[in-house]
Amino acid sequence: MANVVILFAGQGAQRVGMGKDLAEAYPVAADLFRQADEVLGRSLTSIMFEGPEEELTKTANCQPALFVHGLALLAVMKERLPKLNPVAAAGLSLGEMTAHTAAGTFSFEEGLKIVAQRGALMDEACAATDGAMAAMIGGEEDAVKQLAEDCGIDVANFNCPGQIVVSGVSAGVDQAVAQAKERGLRMGKKLKVAGAYHSRLMASAEEKLGQVLAGAPVGEPGIPVVTNFGADVTKGPDDVRETLTRQVTGSVRWVESMQRLRSEGNDLFLELGPGKVLAGLMTRIDKEAKVVSADDAESLEAAVAELG
Repeated sequence: MANVVILFAGQGAQRVGMGKDLAEAYPVAADLFRQADEVLGRSLTSIMFEGPEEELTKTANCQPALFVHGLALLAVMKERLPKLNPVAAAGLSLGEMTAHTAAGTFSFEEGLKIVAQRGALMDEACAATDGAMAAMIGGEEDAVKQLAEDCGIDVANFNCPGQIVVSGVSAGVDQAVAQAKERGLRMGKKLKVAGAYHSRLMASAEEKLGQVLAGAPVGEPGIPVVTNFGADVTKGPDDVRETLTRQVTGSVRWVESMQRLRSEGNDLFLELGPGKVLAGLMTRIDKEAKVVSADDAESLEAAVAELG
């Protein structure tokens, strides 16, 4: 019995072609992609499989694309490896919705509808504000927090030691990048994103997503789901609604989330999504943890062989 913690990718991991070989090789994945197009009333899969990249990169497309891709990988893994036993789940930013759906908090259809709305609301907030994000590399957490405060911006992601992302008004982010070295950081690097995710500029999206979640059926997760906002396990449907809502403007506390899972004795993680981003972060958070990554048909079969 392979006891694993399942991890799901966040926005930025997407790539054109994601899921295409899964749909061709595994009927269970093809069925899930077909369902996704039916639920959304449009061909999300053609954007995933064929692009163009600028279409896939749009928040309203890449969030549902990553959600469906992650769950398709999980469905195939469970079929190929019946003894796979997910004991907990977590996801980076958008990936937290995928983790909840994998845990049974939401049905696939309901989860996809919420994710599609989340992406559209965040696109709307980006269009209405002048925001940016930047990665602060090689600095202490306190120094980055102080820099963000001084520049009037927020700390968006605690990804791993030495990689913290700030977010907010473009002028403030530019100021933080310019001051990074004099504050003792190795560098500040602006990110190619549409706006200021996980900052106060997403307040309108947070409020509207809260209304969406208030009216959505939310179940009890079948396995523990560790949240980005609290770096803690959700306690029932009301807590699920609150943490998913507050995550939109709140910091993604990924380091603490992974440390929490490790402290409970979890040493084997299965990353489901493009690009091995989360495996890379884990090597910086805790070298003792083992992460197996599945992205496409080839890496999935390698993961089945390793975990089987």
